[in-house]
Amino acid sequence: MGWAIALHGGAGDIPLSLPLERRLPREAGLRHCLDVGIAALKAHKHPLDVAELVVRELENHPYFNAGRGSVLTTAGTVEMEACIMDGKTKKCGAVSGLSTVVNAISVARAIMEKTPHIYLAFDGAEAFAREQGLETTDPSYFITPENIERLKQAQEANRVQIDYTQPIQKVEKQDAANADGDSRIGTVGCVAVDNEGNLASATSTGGLVNKMVGRIGDTPIIGAGTYANHLCAVSATGRGEAIIRGTIARDVAALMEFKGLSLKEAAAYVVEQAPQGTTGLVAVSSTGEIAMPFNTTGMFRACATEDGYSEIAIWDSPSK
Repeated sequence: MGWAIALHGGAGDIPLSLPLERRLPREAGLRHCLDVGIAALKAHKHPLDVAELVVRELENHPYFNAGRGSVLTTAGTVEMEACIMDGKTKKCGAVSGLSTVVNAISVARAIMEKTPHIYLAFDGAEAFAREQGLETTDPSYFITPENIERLKQAQEANRVQIDYTQPIQKVEKQDAANADGDSRIGTVGCVAVDNEGNLASATSTGGLVNKMVGRIGDTPIIGAGTYANHLCAVSATGRGEAIIRGTIARDVAALMEFKGLSLKEAAAYVVEQAPQGTTGLVAVSSTGEIAMPFNTTGMFRACATEDGYSEIAIWDSPSK
């Protein structure tokens, strides 16, 4: 047994032709965030602190769809959501509808530790964040030129758009809901385990490009986008509606608990059973196993273990 960490920056239809100017900053961001997590684990930080710290770093990175890089709603606004969970106690906190808070994951942590509740949203969540003294900023901080362009493309095509794909052809509105290429990217997450088998999971997102105002995805839903217990910690990414229907994160833990599967077996089975092109996840077990399966074209991901193994990858083979 030893410490282990895995993190992701979104899964979906990431084209193999992704331009270097869009690929390299994301790979560098993954590497930086992985190094931050490794240093924290080596310093014997609790996995809950490690997961929050790494997700805060991912939220501050403009090239990932969370925090600073959050994609825009149909109204051109941001509505961020996040969730954090401790495996040993099953304590958890979740938040949706944030528009001014710099780090949504820290609001989720505060909800877990400072309220009798699990989930706060929209105006109530914003007010709570201010009461707790968490950093806020003008909403314009989150509205990047790249995301303005993504929203414009999506609105011209009358659909919710994939985060990293090329521009898409216009379709009629009645076909938009079922059109191939609905957004399946848009989450960051981190899972960690320490030498004592303590587990934690944290996930944060800006949602989908051109999503309806008020839409809530899988990220803050315990057991869907985020879950941790005494056996494993899971953070999912992909098409939120499919992940909610499949209770993706909880199913990994359930297969381990009730079927006796290993983490890799359980994670692989859950992702295989999910609709093709909708789901990816990162997970760690209490014994330091790591799993990072996906049924999409790619998933921005990274991991490391105490024995010296590390990986940073997008598609099936590790990126250099």
